[in-house]
Amino acid sequence: MSMQRPDVSDEDIGMRAFQLRKAKAVERGIDRLRHSLKAEWPNLTSHDVDELEWVLGELWAYIARDEWDNLHFGKLGMHDVRVILGYGRELRKHSRNAVEVLGDVGTLVRSKG
Repeated sequence: MSMQRPDVSDEDIGMRAFQLRKAKAVERGIDRLRHSLKAEWPNLTSHDVDELEWVLGELWAYIARDEWDNLHFGKLGMHDVRVILGYGRELRKHSRNAVEVLGDVGTLVRSKG
């Protein structure tokens, strides 16, 4: 058995590990949110859910891990989700500084804790 590594750099492995950790964290956050919204969850379109996952992924990449672990997505309501989606539109359009927008998302979620 050869001990040679495939053509994958340590950087590639690190980037993939980062993406996997982010996806797993976002999935947990979305699951908590879905559970808390219960009957309101179906009111979100698949595009809304995709955008929400994207915003949460950006937030996960922005904030410290211990801070992420203390966010209470299960306490957000539908109004909060709509506000977060609005922040996502701002991020996509670059209409405001991304750090400010992500700070606002974090503040909103922390305010529910």
